[in-house]
Amino acid sequence: MNAPLPNSPAQYAVLHGRATSLVLEVHADEAPLWRYWGPRLPEGAAPFMPLRDTRSLPSFNLDFDQPLTVAPTSGVGWFGQSALLAHREGRDFAQAFTQCELEWVTPQRALKVHLTDSVAALRLTVNLSLDEHDVLLVQSTLTNTGTAPLDVQWLAAGTLPLPGQAREVRSYAGQHMHEFMLQVDALSRSQWRRENRRGRTSHDCFPGAVVTTPGATEHAGLVYGAHLAWSGNHAQTIEWLHDGQYQWQQGEWLAPGEGLLAPGATLTTPEVVASCSAQGLNGLAANFHAELRARLNWPGGAMRARPVHLNTWEGFYFDVYPEKVKELATAAAKVGIERFVLDDGWFHGRHDDTSSLGDWWPDETKFPKGLGDLIAHVRGLGMGFGLWFEPEMVNPNSELFRAHPDWALQVAGRPLLTARNQLVLDISRPEASDYLFEKISALLGAHPIEYIKWDHNRDLTSAGLANGSAGYRAQVLAAYALFARLRAAHPSVEIESCSGGGGRIDFAVLRHTHRVWTSDNIDALSRLAIQRGFLQFFPPEVMGAHVGTAPAHSTGRSQAMAFRATVALPGHLGVELDVRHLGEAETRELQGWIAIYKQWRDRLHHGRVWLGQGGDGLLWQAHGDEAASDVLLLAYRPVPSSHRYTPALQLPMLDSSVRYRLRQVLPEGTVRPTGRHNTAPFFDALNTPEGLVVDGAWLAQAGLPMPRVQAETAFIVHLQKL
Repeated sequence: MNAPLPNSPAQYAVLHGRATSLVLEVHADEAPLWRYWGPRLPEGAAPFMPLRDTRSLPSFNLDFDQPLTVAPTSGVGWFGQSALLAHREGRDFAQAFTQCELEWVTPQRALKVHLTDSVAALRLTVNLSLDEHDVLLVQSTLTNTGTAPLDVQWLAAGTLPLPGQAREVRSYAGQHMHEFMLQVDALSRSQWRRENRRGRTSHDCFPGAVVTTPGATEHAGLVYGAHLAWSGNHAQTIEWLHDGQYQWQQGEWLAPGEGLLAPGATLTTPEVVASCSAQGLNGLAANFHAELRARLNWPGGAMRARPVHLNTWEGFYFDVYPEKVKELATAAAKVGIERFVLDDGWFHGRHDDTSSLGDWWPDETKFPKGLGDLIAHVRGLGMGFGLWFEPEMVNPNSELFRAHPDWALQVAGRPLLTARNQLVLDISRPEASDYLFEKISALLGAHPIEYIKWDHNRDLTSAGLANGSAGYRAQVLAAYALFARLRAAHPSVEIESCSGGGGRIDFAVLRHTHRVWTSDNIDALSRLAIQRGFLQFFPPEVMGAHVGTAPAHSTGRSQAMAFRATVALPGHLGVELDVRHLGEAETRELQGWIAIYKQWRDRLHHGRVWLGQGGDGLLWQAHGDEAASDVLLLAYRPVPSSHRYTPALQLPMLDSSVRYRLRQVLPEGTVRPTGRHNTAPFFDALNTPEGLVVDGAWLAQAGLPMPRVQAETAFIVHLQKL
């Protein structure tokens, strides 16, 4: 006999954040219906009647209305994207939850929805929490309660509702050295979908997006954002529904067999980190920044001022011999560097990218006495020491691979496909993970190494485990476990996530790391767009941003030191060039910009970030406290002016009820332009000790005057409320 259709009385579960709310309609015999996610509702506000009682059935439709739930399922009347696709050798392909139980974790903040399908023999728990930053976390766990294996092809981490007025989706594509390329697509009745199958977060398919409503800007309007906290394969879909709303699903893309659950086994998804804001793109970014800052696992429990960082890669590449490296360290200390990182080329047999990954001990021809002497030299100069590793990779030409060729991910009968002359180690093997832990831990234990640059320079292909099954998921989980094991053994060590630059940047890897290398491209013009995309989700203190050479190695373009430094300034500042060869004037200039960073890094790395665009091609960003009472404004001119007079910049985040004292920020000793064609009394006044006092309302509405300058220059102003 068939089970009756759901008809239990409705209850309502309401979660509140600071400025947002969500409402679920709960029935005992089905998954909760989504009723609302958006700007905050008053306490006690709830739907006036069940959803089905407000909807007439359309013609040629099922006789039972099936609205969007927190976990829609296929085969029993829901024709949209399902949150679950699974079967048992072709059977139990249709699922429908027959029992729902709520477990409140924190009243009005966090709950678990326990769903049971007694027919298909499975149980799904959906965790939802809405925090004080208006960030909604959603995660799902599926349990096979049947007596036969369940093959899961898709399990959404979360299914979110979007309002009918949603109009555009802003996502990020890209490639190596050109990450965070903004894509804007109109939402329609056609499905919007992005998939990544590269085995890492990827350069070309960022696991998140932002959905805007009409009239939304950087500073105002209703916007929604979501990000999958996962460093592997992923998929997301936005789909129009027949009530004019949309559903948004995100989850891990499972390779065949990765979701095969034995009886009693469970599959837990990554987290969806989502938020909505009525304060536009900048309000949404602030929510994401606050949530990530709350989850970062800093040594000692709190972030210390982000030290100025020098990395040897573009200065030396593989040519890292002790005397040269010591000379560079000495020169670096003189310009104000606080952390010196020895990149690739230091380990056994490593002279180029064709060999030695996996052989993690110092090269005998370069460092016959080990790394101790170099590290002592660096620390004697007052700098911390960091070291580069690429633990998840192995070269076929290495001692490790010759001893253990079976440790590489591979598919029997298929060729071993290399990339950058390297293969991927199967670190889900305990013996491979133990080997890496022992080699890295031995160096960390023997020397005062405070920092690891952890690289991952290729996509996963032929990713087969020892038993022949797909290993994408296992590889990601094993990487997290290795991070955690090293952090537990060496809790004072910070880790940078680098993956050919920006290939592993996500909220999950940042549970284990403290900085990400935003891109291998450090051309300042390219970095403007890359960093703006990054800042939509991640705060500036984890954004690796370096002053590189001119011309840039990645593009061949040259920019002045001031522009390169000002673009790098808001992030975690670093230097990636051979400072030994700078002229006297350039050395003084770099010293000046490093001093500026040290003066302002507390302001840059705490509080709010606002991004905006001005007229005539200007871009700007501002860093300040929540009330915008103390703000550092950085305005960039990436392209030549097309105006005789540069338009003023409106700064809508400022407090219109107060006045601000304005001063230009420049390194000490900077020679300012003179003459009426190059400056004006307003800009001259900004460079006096008393600065200039201006009404906040004027700056917000009429705008801050901008100097007429050449392309590839920047203008920095400190605005302080009186």
